[in-house]
Amino acid sequence: MTNYRLTTRLVHEGEHLDKQAGGSPTAMPIYTSTTFVHPSSAQLDQAFEQGSREGQFVYTRYGNPTVSGLEAVMTAAEGGRGAVACSSGMMAIYLALLAAGTPRGATEHHPRHILAAQDLFGSTHVLLRNFFSAQGVGVSYFDSTSLDSLEAALDEHEPDVVLIESLSNPLLKIADIAAIAECAHACDARLVVDATMTTPILHQPLAQGADIVVHSATKYLGGHADVSGGVLVARTGLMADTAVKYSRLIGANLGPFEARLVARGIKTLSLRVRQQCANAQRVAAWLQQQPCVSTVIYPGLESHPQHALATRTFGGLYGGIVTFELAEATRDNALRFMDHLKLVLAATSLGDIYTLITYPPISSHRDLSPEQRKAQGISDGILRLSVGIEDADDIIADLAQAFEQQPLTPSTNTVEFKP
Repeated sequence: MTNYRLTTRLVHEGEHLDKQAGGSPTAMPIYTSTTFVHPSSAQLDQAFEQGSREGQFVYTRYGNPTVSGLEAVMTAAEGGRGAVACSSGMMAIYLALLAAGTPRGATEHHPRHILAAQDLFGSTHVLLRNFFSAQGVGVSYFDSTSLDSLEAALDEHEPDVVLIESLSNPLLKIADIAAIAECAHACDARLVVDATMTTPILHQPLAQGADIVVHSATKYLGGHADVSGGVLVARTGLMADTAVKYSRLIGANLGPFEARLVARGIKTLSLRVRQQCANAQRVAAWLQQQPCVSTVIYPGLESHPQHALATRTFGGLYGGIVTFELAEATRDNALRFMDHLKLVLAATSLGDIYTLITYPPISSHRDLSPEQRKAQGISDGILRLSVGIEDADDIIADLAQAFEQQPLTPSTNTVEFKP
C-alpha cells in the first residue's frame, strides 16, 4: 500500500490477508492456535524454512498470523524492512540491543559496549546497569543534546551500539537523530532509537538514519490502557532477521490477543495523537500562566530551548506530554496536588486516551537514587502530564480546581535543563 498516505495505511496494513473463496474477514482474526498443520511434510519443511516473514506458520513462538498483521502495519508505519512484536517495551529494547550489537553476518554476539543517552527512561537505565553491565558489557553515557559530548564518547569508548530516545522522559529533551546517526555510523556503531514518546505520527527515525526504532506498544500504539506490549522495527532485512532469531530463542513473542488490541489501537493512532498534541499545546500554555508553577517543559512552547529543532523534526506537532514543576517543589506538595485531581488520573503510564499524571520520583525514576535523579534534573516537585483526548477545557478546569485546593507560593525555582 505504498501509494497511500500514512493515516490510510495505519487503517489497512496487516488486514484482509486471509483471502477465502467463501468470504474473507474484514478484520484480522485472533489466531489462538499454538501449532499450524500443512498438507504434507514437504510443505511443513518449507514453512520452517520460509518462516512467518513469508506468511508460513508452524509454531506460535516462531510466528502467528495475528501477530504478523501487527508487525506488518508497524513495518509500514516506520518505513522499515521488518518488525518484531514483543511482550513488553522493555523486551523490545533488550532485543534491539542484542540485534544491534551483533556483528554483520554473525548469528550470536552480545554488544561489547553500549553508549546511551544520559536521560533515558529509568527502567532502561536499570537494564543497562543491572543486566548488561553484569554480563561484562561496557556501558557509558553522553548528553544526547550535544554532538560534542557524543563525539568525545564515541572516540573514548568505540561502542557497538548507541541508544537514545527521540524525546526524553520526563524532561522532553530532543535528539537530533540524523546528526547522531551520522556520527554513530562513522564509528561503525548502530543506532537504536526509542520513539515511544513521539510515535510514527511525529516522525520516523529510520528515515533519519536510525538502524532500529523501538516502541512500548503499551503507550500510544495501544492507546487505551488495556494491553502491554512492545515492538521493534529494523531498517534492514539483516537486522530484522537477527532480531527474529533472538526473539524465537528467548520466547519474547507477543500473544495474539495482545497483538490484536495493539493493532486495533494503531488504526486510530493518527487521530488520537493529533488530538493529544492539540490538547497538550493548550494545557502547556495555560500552565505557563499559573503563578504556582515555576517551570513548564513542552517542545511546542517557544520557551523550550529546543523549540526550533522540535519544529524541524516533528513537522508542527509536539507530542502529548507536558512536564511541569510546582513552585513549592516538595514531594508532599506534588503528591497532595495529584490527590486533588478528579478528571486527571494518577497512573504511571502515558499515551492513553485518558489524561494521566505521574510523579517521576516514585514511578519512572523510582529505581534511581536521589543523587542520580538530581543529576538528570528530576526535582522533588516535578510532575509529568500525559494529555489525553478529552476536551481541553475540562482538563484545564480540573488542574485549576486542584491548584485552588492547594494554594502554593509563587517561586522562581526552575528545573535545570541545559541542552
